[in-house]
Amino acid sequence: MAVMETATARPASTESTAPWLAEHERFLRELPAGGPAAVQVLRQLGIERFAGLGFPTLRQEDWRFTNVAPIARGSFVRPQSDPEAADPERLAVLDFPAAARLVFVDGRFSAKLSQSSELPAGTVVASLAEVLANNPDQVLPWLGQLARVGEHPFVALNTAFLRDGACVLIPRGAVIGKPVHLLFLSSASSAGEATFSFPRNLIVTGENSQVTLVETYAGEGAYLCCPVTELVAGPASVIDHYKLQRESREAFHLATFQIEGERSSRPSSHSISIGGALVRNDVNAVLAGEGIDCILNGLYLAEGRQLIDNHMRVDHVKAHCASHELYKGILDGKARAVFNGLIHVHPGAQKTDAKQSNRNLLLSSEAIANSNPQLEIFADDVKCTHGSTVGQLDDDAIFYLRSRGIGEEAARSLLTYAFASDIVERIKLAPVRRDLEEFLFSRLPQGEVVRQAV
Repeated sequence: MAVMETATARPASTESTAPWLAEHERFLRELPAGGPAAVQVLRQLGIERFAGLGFPTLRQEDWRFTNVAPIARGSFVRPQSDPEAADPERLAVLDFPAAARLVFVDGRFSAKLSQSSELPAGTVVASLAEVLANNPDQVLPWLGQLARVGEHPFVALNTAFLRDGACVLIPRGAVIGKPVHLLFLSSASSAGEATFSFPRNLIVTGENSQVTLVETYAGEGAYLCCPVTELVAGPASVIDHYKLQRESREAFHLATFQIEGERSSRPSSHSISIGGALVRNDVNAVLAGEGIDCILNGLYLAEGRQLIDNHMRVDHVKAHCASHELYKGILDGKARAVFNGLIHVHPGAQKTDAKQSNRNLLLSSEAIANSNPQLEIFADDVKCTHGSTVGQLDDDAIFYLRSRGIGEEAARSLLTYAFASDIVERIKLAPVRRDLEEFLFSRLPQGEVVRQAV
């Protein structure tokens, strides 16, 4: 039996890392003088770790179904577009009423496209670069402390190029009535070359605060978008988070979302993936205080030759915590999906209640879903379950609908919508829910029939 190599045991390929190391040197030379020393250290740690790790290969267990060779062999250039010159019309189909909207164009903040209404005193919703330049002490205690460079090369690469992204700091007791929208737009260069961006987002919620956050990623042409979002859920805070991945079908999207929950917090996140050629979402939650209730749900829709990989790890560190994860995928054409989920219950984390489920619907005989939910339990008074399914539409259900006068194509679309609606209906934010419903109606054959039926 072949032994899967680990990231630490594998020498990095200098052929694939050399262009990025050279680009990093240029990046450092072009940075403004000064800047917090701690951030400079983070960047150096990131590039050194990436140089040691290199790009992951199919020989690594965590990447054995996800081939990133197109990225490792690809040629990417730093975007030269002016974020203030971006066309506001690009926002039209992505925007909705919000307490604040931060817009980033190819990884750089656009003040022209951003806006905010009156926010509670002490609230910070701003460009991370601006906060690092003016008030670095507000973010340095957390920045880079959750999503560590460790064994993940794309976190290391993001950290090496750390410069800008969204900074959201919610003070103790504050309640943000409307959502905060973080919108990231990407595009190829004017010459048609693939570009890259590394957004770095930090979200910290104070004790007893409440906020709804939406991260939207969209773009045109070929590019690499590699974001890292760190979320600190303060004691007894309530966070309703949504990530909408609507990248170009030529794009690579490799993202890490790191959550650390403190006592009695209630973080929830819904991840929606409908775009991208190659997509990888790493979601990691550390339940570091007692009484936390964490919800992590996801829906991914892929067709053609799209690949969507969802990797999840939930660490139950303290007792009396609950986590619930439901990820559902709909695959057509030659699309492929990967789900790898791990619930790790630490010693002493008694009274843990953890549930994890992954369900995949294959609409084509050539679509493939690889699912691997896992449990690691080191406490003896817990309630943990996990499971996965991969299957096709039920022939009996199709026959039943056809016997009621519904055509076969419409019947299949109705059942497909019903499969997805389990996640759609859990989305509390009405604009996001309606947008996803409209996407399903437009994607499914006989979508108008489905709309009328539901």
